[in-house]
Amino acid sequence: MHPKEYKKEKNGTGIMTKLQLNNAEIVVGVDFTNNKRINNIIANKENSSFLLYPGKESFNLSTRKKTEIESLLLKNPHIFILDGTWPCARKMLKLSKNLQKLSRVSFDNKIKSKFIIKQQPESLCLSTIESVFTVLNLLKKAEIEDCDTSNFLVPFEKMIAHQLDYLLNPKSKNYLPEASKTITPKNSYKKVTQRSIIYEQE
Repeated sequence: MHPKEYKKEKNGTGIMTKLQLNNAEIVVGVDFTNNKRINNIIANKENSSFLLYPGKESFNLSTRKKTEIESLLLKNPHIFILDGTWPCARKMLKLSKNLQKLSRVSFDNKIKSKFIIKQQPESLCLSTIESVFTVLNLLKKAEIEDCDTSNFLVPFEKMIAHQLDYLLNPKSKNYLPEASKTITPKNSYKKVTQRSIIYEQE
């Protein structure tokens, strides 16, 4: 997790993800090349480590067969996620030589992010918690994970609803009248919800 994200965003989606998972861990930094904790995980021969990041050579969980996924994740898998803004995530990867060497996993995303109060590079770019939610469901579908994700995004959805109410409330000190022009019923939280790990934060 990026230091700025960790210090300023106590309700950020990375921390929210950590609270939703029993076996998640937050490691704060920008360049993880010499990070002892990260390198110990990667160097442990009993582990298999991966980076959740798109790329031409990534292992696509959405298109691979169950047997292929089982084979890949056979040995105590650890999945690293770069948590921060998109520019920050790219910088983290650029600086972290150890993470660059990891095999990558990815997925095909067909849903729009519910994180409508934050600007995304593209409409199909997801927040950390939405990405983890997607991965868990893909692993569940492949019968690799046995978990109930039905309420996984509830804290995230409640946060978005609260922040929207705050921004659109004329009595709020942070009231943004111009937001009502961009956050319309068509793209507000209530409508968007109808569309259907170790991670680093920057």
